[in-house]
Amino acid sequence: MKKGRLLNAEVSHVIARLGHTDTLTIADAGLPVPAGPQRIDLALTPGIPDFLQVVNVVTQEMQVESALIAEEIQQHNPQLHSELLALLDALQQHQGNTIDVLYTSHEAFKQQTQRSQAVIRSGECSPYANVILRAGVTF
Repeated sequence: MKKGRLLNAEVSHVIARLGHTDTLTIADAGLPVPAGPQRIDLALTPGIPDFLQVVNVVTQEMQVESALIAEEIQQHNPQLHSELLALLDALQQHQGNTIDVLYTSHEAFKQQTQRSQAVIRSGECSPYANVILRAGVTF
């Protein structure tokens, strides 16, 4: 559910349409986007915008109850993993709820993207920089 204002009309619209338990994927530049979910491509050049910038802006607008991450990020991109967990920790404190962080294999993650309302593609070019956010409710 939408919490504030956002300049990108497509991203704002998809967040406004989310209901409880709907999912939204934020992806790096290389994640395949399946047929089905809306594709919102924000990538301009490698690294712009980066993954965490997109996650930060989206989560300012979206109430989040859980996050699904590929388990491979822990080994192959530990710095980004730590930064993502810190962002989610700050978000749960701001929202006043617990955000469950779940892990799955990268292959299973890609299958889960098919159920997302949209996949937002960032310019991130580091491995496993992807998250599926599950919408919560603001009440």
